[in-house]
Amino acid sequence: MDSRLNTQALQLIDRWIGIPVCGALTLLRRLTGGGSATPGSKPQKILFVKFAEQGSTVLAYPAILRATEMVGRANVYFIVFEENRFILEVMRALPPENIIVVRHNGFIDLVLQAVRALWRIWRLRIDAAVDLEFFSRSSAALTFLTGARSRVGLHTFFGEGPYRGDLMTHRLLYNPYLHTSQMFQLMIEALRRAPESLPTQSGPAPRIETRLPEFAPSPSEQEGVHEILRRAGWPGPEHEAPLILLNANASDLLPLRRWPANRYIELARLLLERFPEVNIALTGAPDEARDIEKIGREIGSARCFSLAGKTTLRQLLVLYTLSELLITNDSGPAHFASMTPITVITLFGPETPLLFAARTPRSVPIWMGIACSPCVNAYNNRQSPCQDNVCMQQITTARVFEEACKAYLARDVKAAAFTRQTKNM
Repeated sequence: MDSRLNTQALQLIDRWIGIPVCGALTLLRRLTGGGSATPGSKPQKILFVKFAEQGSTVLAYPAILRATEMVGRANVYFIVFEENRFILEVMRALPPENIIVVRHNGFIDLVLQAVRALWRIWRLRIDAAVDLEFFSRSSAALTFLTGARSRVGLHTFFGEGPYRGDLMTHRLLYNPYLHTSQMFQLMIEALRRAPESLPTQSGPAPRIETRLPEFAPSPSEQEGVHEILRRAGWPGPEHEAPLILLNANASDLLPLRRWPANRYIELARLLLERFPEVNIALTGAPDEARDIEKIGREIGSARCFSLAGKTTLRQLLVLYTLSELLITNDSGPAHFASMTPITVITLFGPETPLLFAARTPRSVPIWMGIACSPCVNAYNNRQSPCQDNVCMQQITTARVFEEACKAYLARDVKAAAFTRQTKNM
């Protein structure tokens, strides 16, 4: 049984303990006059603070690259929850030993792990810390406690976001009109600025970077996933059975992002009928396996099977390199897949692709843009009073099927063109 604190528990801790802690640390800063940036100082070591959400960590990749250009790859560090370390290792943007991990197997363990992480950070003499969390109190408090002379993060100047004290030396306004990857880049650029000049930005917004690390599995990793697929019912590449993946999950971080399960069932049946050569694999986490297998049984085809809980995260990335198309709710896999050649159709509802979509040519977002969407954002700490995700329900099966056919046929045409080219060489 997983003993980690769930998302709801972490949010409650962040609110009810985080607010007084941030208030106390702010008072301490003002009474002592400490914790101010040294004017004109250039950082030597940069620490990123982002505990949760692997998908957003992928969006931070351009910012991490900017940091490595500023101080060198060996001098960039990242603190994350233990389960989120994986994506940083796959991205290969910084040395594995520079990833500082915090477990959260209960509240006491969380506190002890945070203290241990801070002790390591103090010994490293980190002089710049960048809080990538949008208005999280715990990350703001930890950023202050690192002792870094320069601390970059979002600030609520006029109550435009959840209170988290006055703990940053480089205080930025959250701009809801910039893509998340641009906001992350602005945080690094802030380190080049005098703190008193902020939050004003004199230059243009950073361009939206489309470069991402490319995940390249080894032949043995590919064969290992081939074996998992064969056990699940896939006939294998020798039978030329292309794979389409349906990721019918959304984490408990935001259940409103779920597209109705019956729509996935309808979509799978339409795809199997339209493309008789295709096999469909359903993906999901181990705790979703029972529900995903039920969806598979409802689809009722020998060419459809469940892989939920049967792959590691790394094997899931390998699976993306072997598949043609992924259709998913707005969740981490949409961003993981952006590091592979697969085309991804992402269904957005309570959040908007304008801020959170993967920025690659292979990304196809679907968003209805109804009047109440997006309803969750950085300002409301991603909380919503909505009890009926109409924004997701209005995405019809026909609409997704149409986009899936376009995406699949486009990749088929490209593959055929490549085959003709190689035959003529």
